[in-house]
Amino acid sequence: MIEQRLGCSIREYFEHAGEERFRDIESSVLDEITQADAAVISTGGGSVLRPENRKRLRERGQVVYLRSTPEELFRRLRHDRKRPLLQVEDPLQRLRDLFEERDPLYRETAHFVIETGRPSVATLVNMIVMQLELAGVVSSSQPPALPKV
Repeated sequence: MIEQRLGCSIREYFEHAGEERFRDIESSVLDEITQADAAVISTGGGSVLRPENRKRLRERGQVVYLRSTPEELFRRLRHDRKRPLLQVEDPLQRLRDLFEERDPLYRETAHFVIETGRPSVATLVNMIVMQLELAGVVSSSQPPALPKV
């Protein structure tokens, strides 16, 4: 949704406008979509950096933090060239630094924290649904549709 609004990739926008202007647009889009009646939103990793974003997310929905270690993220992202903050000489160290800064913010925002490790998508979905059911957020009478991978 943000790339549609920008008219280019996030990486391109970072390069010509900078992170601060990107975060302004990210906040605007997040404000807009968190006002929807029902939606599943996958935010970018830095969306929790601004207090107003954390507040909107926490107050307007149920936030699930899919927590991964920096090493696991590095394993998944080591060939990804689209993430501007990881285009550095030592991306693993950058992930460690980002984790140290952001993990407390994710925890502050989240209603649920799920350690991801290496389970399948279906297992993660079931773990999320189970937490939502236990909290009474969703009914267990109707099983969710699993994404096709």
